[in-house]
Amino acid sequence: MSKSWSKKELKIYLFLLCADADAVKTEEELEFIKHKTDSDTFQTLYREFESDDQESRFRKIENSIAKHNFSQMELADLRKEIQQLFLSDKKYSAAEKYLDKILDNLIY
Repeated sequence: MSKSWSKKELKIYLFLLCADADAVKTEEELEFIKHKTDSDTFQTLYREFESDDQESRFRKIENSIAKHNFSQMELADLRKEIQQLFLSDKKYSAAEKYLDKILDNLIY
């Protein structure tokens, strides 16, 4: 990661990881993410996400979460938004459930 992400940028990258959990980023999931940010930020983070491998993605998220001092309320809101994203396409796959458990360990 060339620069530190803001909390908002971290959330968008994290949402991209969630949307890609089952290897299919649906239009509903992408629209959910796009509504959380501006198009330039989305495009920049989407390009970065697509160029990263799975290990790099988790490392970047873990490092960025460690740098930000999230309150318990912010973490609860983040978990709620992740659930909304997972359910935005009306499916909650086994891969998404598995990623959700991994994220519990990363986020808390």
